[in-house]
Amino acid sequence: MATRLHTIRRGEGPPIVFVHGMGTSASTWDRCTELLADRFTTVAVDLLGHGASPVPDDPDEYLRDRALTDLDEVLADLGSDTDQPAVLVGHSLGGYLALAHAATRPGAVRAIVVLNTGPGFRDPDKRAAWNDMSRRNAHRFGVPEQVTTMNLQADSIVMDRLTEMATPTLVLAGGDDRPEYTGSGQYLERKMPDARLAVVDGGGHSMHEDTHAADVAELIAGFVSGLDT
Repeated sequence: MATRLHTIRRGEGPPIVFVHGMGTSASTWDRCTELLADRFTTVAVDLLGHGASPVPDDPDEYLRDRALTDLDEVLADLGSDTDQPAVLVGHSLGGYLALAHAATRPGAVRAIVVLNTGPGFRDPDKRAAWNDMSRRNAHRFGVPEQVTTMNLQADSIVMDRLTEMATPTLVLAGGDDRPEYTGSGQYLERKMPDARLAVVDGGGHSMHEDTHAADVAELIAGFVSGLDT
């Protein structure tokens, strides 16, 4: 199955797919994937409207369910090469998409790793406030306004299904990121049946890109290597 998304592939071994946050690109994972490529097949994805992937004008192309279908296609392409299910890793928006993928496609991936993210909002007023902020900040994200559709919260499906999500999950939170992300990590660990939280001391929101890339890579490697033990 061909995918419309641009990807960067490195290494050989058990497959891991990496999904970036709003307004960034697959290249934000370069340091991590370079460190993991001696043990794993890594595929970093440019979400639609980001990096080298297409930028359609239609906002509906960026709806969450369409983004999840795009990830399905990436996973299918990778599965045909590696003959084993992948681990899905996501940062910020990418982490939310990983949670949504696990919520709506149980068993489709081997496990998920989420960095500095949350499960969305059950309260409609909080969802509306988040969506207003996302639309207003297209310029800050550095993307066309229609691309921010991907960041919008249409429902509470992840929140509603957390206690049923048996996918093994590693939750990573930066110790120096905003407190709400650590709080979200604690919430995910508490609510999900098979989730554990690791707080990276001194890590910021994009800790996988900079001084803590090695820490993040080793936490991911240890988690994935331990899945069969």
